[in-house]
Amino acid sequence: MVTVSAVGSTEQQWRTPAPVFGGSLLGDANALMTCTAAAEKLLAELPAKPDRSPDEQQLAAELFRDQRRVRGAFLRLHAERVYEVLTGELREQRSLSELVFAAADAFPGLTPTEAQMAAERECAQADKEGREIDQGIFFREILRSPVAGPHLLQAMLRPSQRARSLLGEFGRTGLVELGTVHLERIDGTAHLTLCNGRFLNAEDNQLVEDVETAVDLALLDDRVRVGVLRGGRMTHPRYQGRRVFCAGINLVDLHQGRISYVDFLLRRELGYIHKLIRGVRVDDGWPRPLVEKPWVAAVDTFAIGGGMQLLFAADHVVAAADSYLSLPAAQEGIVPGMANLRLTSLAGARLSRQVILSGRKLWAHEPEARLVCDEVVDPKLMDATVRAAAERLATPAVVANRHMINLAEEPEDRFRAYAAEFAFEQALRLYSDDVIDKVDRFSAATSGDRRTGSGS
Repeated sequence: MVTVSAVGSTEQQWRTPAPVFGGSLLGDANALMTCTAAAEKLLAELPAKPDRSPDEQQLAAELFRDQRRVRGAFLRLHAERVYEVLTGELREQRSLSELVFAAADAFPGLTPTEAQMAAERECAQADKEGREIDQGIFFREILRSPVAGPHLLQAMLRPSQRARSLLGEFGRTGLVELGTVHLERIDGTAHLTLCNGRFLNAEDNQLVEDVETAVDLALLDDRVRVGVLRGGRMTHPRYQGRRVFCAGINLVDLHQGRISYVDFLLRRELGYIHKLIRGVRVDDGWPRPLVEKPWVAAVDTFAIGGGMQLLFAADHVVAAADSYLSLPAAQEGIVPGMANLRLTSLAGARLSRQVILSGRKLWAHEPEARLVCDEVVDPKLMDATVRAAAERLATPAVVANRHMINLAEEPEDRFRAYAAEFAFEQALRLYSDDVIDKVDRFSAATSGDRRTGSGS
């Protein structure tokens, strides 16, 4: 183990010239492997992160920082070719987790291994090494590539295996329970109800998995013409019996290290939220491979963080007059998904800055909220209004026209360019000191009530 007295000499040992890339993929990959292996050997000699002295913490930070510079340099040259190798020359379509772990196997040192990430999952967020940042470096460069990026985005529009396995049951019964989501087909409308009631429908890894499955089923079922997104009735005592749309990310789970960068933060943006807009990919589909359907979002009580983000993907938003919308990015410290892109398109840059940078809460009855909400109604009229909105959208011409609107509003290259930077910035934010401090304080403040998982 490296002792405090040995830190200085160890740092000098590490400060060898970084590899200079520019040769063949194989030669540069070998140089990358040699460089990162040397750094990992030194890291393995340090105590666990919570037990490190200030000097040891500084050394570890510099080891990771130097490795990340090397990985970024390698990927700026070879990202496209790396992706082609990992996908069998673009013949295979991999999920995000499959892709990033395949990269660790095929190009040692490029991304964290499954064993390294399993070790990270055992730690609270503050005690992790931050290896998800290395995954963020990888996905930024893959998404930037004009060849690899579009191929990955198309792969992410494919239905999940779980949805395929449940499609027959949903087709027969029109009903499926997915843990945190209730999906029911009624007269051609798929009602997707968030049921993570103990946590005010706060988002966690399981909710992302369940919502994507439900979205896939609604899009794949031929009898569904339109989908409705709505929050279920709460069991939390503060909102007992009331519907709540969504309370955003589960900050307690984030504090405890249970929010996954790949399977939550990146997957939700490139997966089910992207599918709400673009549709689900069916390779043998005709006249086009994407099956699209219109979506209505119904906001009862509040839509916070990721809940508000969902509204930007809906074709029609109905809000109760006593509800509110917010994107507490300034309070939580992370990037609010695609909100910086989509809210700016909907409401303009000035209001977006007020909501995202300054934490302005939009009450549904305010005039500015109409830039996000299509109808604001008495809470007692929500059911009837949502039903009428779904009926209006359940026509074939709506599908064709929403397709053209989405194409004009958010071209794929624009979305891909944003997603590439988001992939990197969000990974950095997860491990920033201010985020760690905020979620630690929030978790301590709510430790007496395990039913509260968000900043609401």
